[in-house]
Amino acid sequence: MEWVTVARADVEGLSIGYRIGWRFRYLATSVFGPAQLGTADDPQQKLLRERQRRVERLRAEKAARAGG
Repeated sequence: MEWVTVARADVEGLSIGYRIGWRFRYLATSVFGPAQLGTADDPQQKLLRERQRRVERLRAEKAARAGG
């Protein structure tokens, strides 16, 4: 099983509840998910992309508040 290590910058702005829920969903897809899929269809990759988009959105919102 592949463990996801998350740098501190990748959790910026994410609540503890979201991070716990995300980790649970990620682990659940490794146990109960499909055996093999392409990167575009892989549920774990989708979760990673969702998390990255969320972090980027929160950073942009933070920058907009600080700059504006």
